[in-house]
Amino acid sequence: MHPTLGLDRLERYPGRTIIGIGVTFAIAYVIAMTVFPRVHGRIIDGDGIQYYAYLRSLVFDHDVNFINDYQFLYGPEDGTNVWTSTRTTTGHAVNLMSIGPALLWLPIYLLICGVVVVSRVFGAPILLDGVAAPFQFAAALSGIAYATAGAFLSYRICTREFPTAPALWATLVAWLASPAIYYSLVSPAYSHAVSLFTIALFVDVWLRTRGDSRLARYALLGLLAGLAALVRWQDAIIMLLPLGEACWAIAHRTSSFRLTVSRLVLMGAMSVVAFTPQMLAWRQIYGHFILTPQGADFMRWTNPQVLAVLFSWNHGLFSWTPAMMLAVGGLFWLPKRDRILGWAAIAVLLIAIYVNASVVDWWGGEAFGARRFVSYTVFFTLGLRALVSTRLWTQRAGAIRLIAICMITSNILFLAQYQVAMRTDGATIKYPLTARQVLLERFALPWRLLSHQELD
Repeated sequence: MHPTLGLDRLERYPGRTIIGIGVTFAIAYVIAMTVFPRVHGRIIDGDGIQYYAYLRSLVFDHDVNFINDYQFLYGPEDGTNVWTSTRTTTGHAVNLMSIGPALLWLPIYLLICGVVVVSRVFGAPILLDGVAAPFQFAAALSGIAYATAGAFLSYRICTREFPTAPALWATLVAWLASPAIYYSLVSPAYSHAVSLFTIALFVDVWLRTRGDSRLARYALLGLLAGLAALVRWQDAIIMLLPLGEACWAIAHRTSSFRLTVSRLVLMGAMSVVAFTPQMLAWRQIYGHFILTPQGADFMRWTNPQVLAVLFSWNHGLFSWTPAMMLAVGGLFWLPKRDRILGWAAIAVLLIAIYVNASVVDWWGGEAFGARRFVSYTVFFTLGLRALVSTRLWTQRAGAIRLIAICMITSNILFLAQYQVAMRTDGATIKYPLTARQVLLERFALPWRLLSHQELD
């Protein structure tokens, strides 16, 4: 057998490989939503509706009152639900989600708006209501594009420290053998696809400019950190990277305390500036600039479910996606290659575990795996690559490729199992709740589907 297992073309053109996967996801998503539409007919569903409501309301109504947006998006078949019936003290509809995804979807959405306007001039029967299929596809396909860009940035970051071929496989496993695949393909209109990009972008800029003490650098990092927080509020912890760099510089006397603190203050101020759209939206919706929309009891800081969020059969990070255990373990080898990056990455991930374990619904509600960790895909990529030393890759490249393919294939089967269980209400295969259902039943899915078709 050829030592590359026939995969040398993927490694020869890594950028094309990642982009090709993203394009495949986009095509698959459009086909699935067109040929196999959901019962209610919406393209965007679940939490995605609240993210999308920001987008439609800002463009068509120029406000952040989502009463009519929810009526459009849920439709009469949903009747009265908590989102269409609940009002805040300011008379606005409730929105528990962040404004950041809508702002990042905006360019493609506006482009589609223009296309629809022109199409209507030539008689195309498309409603200019902001909820017709082209508009919803604009947000979802934007999510896929951002997830793909985040994966590419993760790969590029990895190549700063390691050779390209193993960096590519580390990227593919971190992306496709983790919860990230679901939010890059099935539910791209959630915030997770965009957060994969914003965190990877921050890490990429931070690494490429590391050692630069100019004000412009810290202003840019602050803006990018604020952008990440706009998408997912807890992702503000990414500022631990430049903070760790600053502590290192002070400890090794390569920068003065006063100079370093002034730069960090500027970074913090710019992050607040970037976060201003969310604060203004909250002020209009809830009457406060800063709050937790889910309520004061949403975070239980003194009772974190750390073991559960990692190992529970109820969407645990390691139990649902075992490849992530290797990725996190690999992070502890990263400081040998790059101390600042390695220890800062470990600190970010440990705090992310604590934060996600402290949420009242630490399992993430209805989700494919531990979705709240998708933001940190870039760190999982670095951990996986650090786990495979240059010498080990040279000696066992074929075996490592095979293991990577197996992990990705296993996760894709699990994703299919999850989707079939959700779509058939457990009639074909049960929703994964036990060790057997989580770890083994995915491999029986093809035979279950064939048997089901034969019975039909």
